[in-house]
Amino acid sequence: MWDPQKYLSFSEHRDRPAHDLMARVPARRARRIVDLGCGAGNLTRLLVDRWPGAEVEATDSSPEMVEAARANGIDAHRQDVRDWEPRPDSDVVLCNAVLQWVPEHVDLLRSWLPALPAGAAFAFQVPGNFDSPSHREIRDLLGEQGWEVPGLLGADAVRSPAEYAEVVADLGLSVDAWETTYVHRLNGPDPVLEWISGTALRPVRAALDAEQWTAFRAELGARLRAAYPARPDGTTWLPFRRIFVIAHRR
Repeated sequence: MWDPQKYLSFSEHRDRPAHDLMARVPARRARRIVDLGCGAGNLTRLLVDRWPGAEVEATDSSPEMVEAARANGIDAHRQDVRDWEPRPDSDVVLCNAVLQWVPEHVDLLRSWLPALPAGAAFAFQVPGNFDSPSHREIRDLLGEQGWEVPGLLGADAVRSPAEYAEVVADLGLSVDAWETTYVHRLNGPDPVLEWISGTALRPVRAALDAEQWTAFRAELGARLRAAYPARPDGTTWLPFRRIFVIAHRR
């Protein structure tokens, strides 16, 4: 289950990659704009503002997120991203921090991209930090306890920018692929733990009972404080790598 409030508590940091991604989209006009995995709909408005008058298509697999998006004025609908297919007028597609949750997402890209109309752009970004201490500590602690968690993201959840570029180029589309490491300055107690509680730890919370979760969270918090020590002023630096790809069908 997704918790929109937990996820949006870091929206200032989480939304920045989407802004940086969309700034590079080459499309000047769009008949239909698609937000795949729209979440609470706050980024759908980024599309609406850039291409006013376009038909808006916003979907998410989480009923909680769809409800939050509708409360935000977005006509969102529930749909698994695997079931989406581009319509003939899908000129701009945004898929922000979604595909890492889909193991077969490269196969989906190979299906989607050739079906886009001429001039269309498909823009996506995925986290590239699955080998960082925040995620290694999760996997290490689960392994020590002998707990198996379905849906837990591993270090191989996403590909490198060059690998994605090869996939897109092989399909005959032009491609812009790059990576950026953001250094987020977080506030409050255990900010890294709070950050991943809204994303990476969702499968863990779903798999553990209340007692196990309390113990796991306490131990993980201690490890993360050691891996990401707080500054004297109480803030914490969180380096976060992101991978960006824009496929453009000329």
